Formats: sequence, structure tokens, C-alpha cells
Amino acid sequence: MSRADEVFIQTCRDILENGVWDTDREVRPRWEDGSPAHTIKKFGVVNRYDLREEFPILTIRRTYWKSALDELLWIWQKKSNNIRDLSSHVWDQWADESGSIGKAYGYQMGVKHHYPDGDMDQVDRVLKDLKENPASRRILTNLFNHHDLSEMHLAPCAYSMTFNVSGNVLNAILNQRSQDMLAAGNWNVVQYALLVHMFAQVSGLVPGELVHVIADCHIYDRHVPIVEELIRQQPRQVPALWMDPSVTDFYQFSKDSFRLEGYDPAPFDHKIPVAV
Repeated sequence: MSRADEVFIQTCRDILENGVWDTDREVRPRWEDGSPAHTIKKFGVVNRYDLREEFPILTIRRTYWKSALDELLWIWQKKSNNIRDLSSHVWDQWADESGSIGKAYGYQMGVKHHYPDGDMDQVDRVLKDLKENPASRRILTNLFNHHDLSEMHLAPCAYSMTFNVSGNVLNAILNQRSQDMLAAGNWNVVQYALLVHMFAQVSGLVPGELVHVIADCHIYDRHVPIVEELIRQQPRQVPALWMDPSVTDFYQFSKDSFRLEGYDPAPFDHKIPVAV
């Protein structure tokens, strides 16, 4: 069993067996028919993945990792907040008529800040520090800009990355305020595992641990029977990540720079209702 499968199954079981329901209060999310979308949740879930051992992708069902990578590059590389720069349609419901999601995600990555050694955005600050000041304990990014929250069409869920170099190993912590386990339970892990691999390669480092900290880790009420069936699935062989070794500039990575060799996940074709 892959570490990703193990973590996902254990987390879902813990939520279902020991979680807390919010059915006693008003909630913001709604199902397509207008009904309130309640959840059962666990607070403060922390999961660890050693990227030297395996690439953390589910095999009990398919994670559409190319779409996850496309979204990651949209935010971190293109620094865009317009869905017309994105290949998938996962953000369509939050975009306005111009395609913008407001001052969210890629917009925040592209804003330049003033530092003693020059003006640069958050991504370029991280890349510079990893190469020139890897002993720093201040290598981090943050998308949760309170000043701009009112102009974001959706407040960021995965909002902060902290990078730390130990020897020649790049480790990272992903902080997430909210996690829908069925719709996106492995999506962010795959994205930020790929980011650690990319940043490590262009900085002359080795990818190490990805620690995923989730404040509100939940399963929606209409997702419970689907999750119960999913975690009974039989895991399959763990795939191997191939990344183009010739890329030394983060901005030169593309979707074609990666392959998952031997990825043959178990079939699981349930239509997943999404609460908004």
C-alpha cells in the first residue's frame, strides 16, 4: 500500500469514526438543490510524506495529476488569476465574466514586495533564498492576504508553504485551512509534492519531507457513502515520478516535464457532488 493510500484511508476512517458533525449550526456551503451542505470533521490533521521513498498519489482511485500540475503552474509559475490561462475547468464557478477570480492565488504570487536586496514576488524570493541563503528560517509564502480578502472570489484553502533546508535536503510544510477529503483529498498533496521536487531540482537540492497540516479536515454529508466505499478499494502498485533532469529554471517546467510511470489506479467512477 502506498503512503498516500494509507494516509487517506486512515484519515477518512478517523473522521467517520471520531469526527464532529456541524448539523447543529448554520453553514455557508450549499448543494446544487439549495440544501445546506453539512460536514463531519477532524481538527488539526497532520500528515507526513517522505518524497525520497515514493511519490504520494492515490492508487485506490485516480488523481488527475496533470490537471493538478496545470493548476499549480497557473498559480506559482504563470502567477495568474484568470481561468483562461488554465486548461481545466475546476475554477469556472468562481470566475467573473472576464475570467478573473479576483485578487486570489496567482495574483498574490505575482505581487512584488520590497526587500533590502531588491523588489521581487514571493516565488522569486523563495527561489533566490534556496540558492543563496538556504540556512534561512524565513523561506515561506502566504496567500492569505487579509487586505485583499474582500476582493478574492474564494479565500485560499491551501494558503502557506514553509521551506526548510537540512543539509542538501529540501523539506516543506503545507498549511491548509480547509480540506474536502473526497473532492480534493489527494489533489493538494500531489501539487505540493511536485512543487518540492521542482524547487529542489532547480536549487541543487534533494526533495525530502512534505508535511501537510490541515485545520478543518472534513467529509460532506452526501459524500459519506462514497467515501465508505472508496476506502474499501484495493490499493495498487505505487508509480514512479520521472522529471526532466535537464530543467534548471523553475519557469521552464511544463506539464510535459513530468511522467508518472506505472500509474494504474483502481477504477472508481462515482460522480462527486460539489458543494459551493
